[in-house]
Amino acid sequence: MFMSEWIISASFFLHLLATIAWIGGLATLALVVQPVLNRAIGEVQERARLLEAILKRFQPIANFSLAVLILTGMVQTFTSRFYKGFLRLDNLWAQAIFLKHIAILGMIIVAVFITFSVQPALKRNALLIANGLADEQQIARLQRQQVRLTRINLILSVVVLLFTAIASSQA
Repeated sequence: MFMSEWIISASFFLHLLATIAWIGGLATLALVVQPVLNRAIGEVQERARLLEAILKRFQPIANFSLAVLILTGMVQTFTSRFYKGFLRLDNLWAQAIFLKHIAILGMIIVAVFITFSVQPALKRNALLIANGLADEQQIARLQRQQVRLTRINLILSVVVLLFTAIASSQA
């Protein structure tokens, strides 16, 4: 019994750390980094290069955090007295956890779209601009799209925290 309590406690601790890294990083990107880059750096190509460098550093942290969140979330779910089985939504805890997971899935979809669609397009266009072959308006449009999607992810992260609070209030 003592060992399982330590495992559950460690799971909660690691879950909180991963949440801070993932959601804190998103909040920093959306509310600090992107607005500062947009105001401080007028040249679209330079702004794209700096944001790419920042995201290159943040993405491994975010991806690792996501893996930790999944593993520790499974430990917490399967050890919860409120968990009655997959898609059994007969209590407020289960309903909140279900809605939380829908919001997380939305966050993952947005992050995958940014990573595999928007960022590669930004890189291609930055290279074209450096060689005088593309227009800066395309990069500006892609940057606005990335800002919008990062803000959507931030809103979804607040929704995740809301449903986490609802589920936690049941304990």
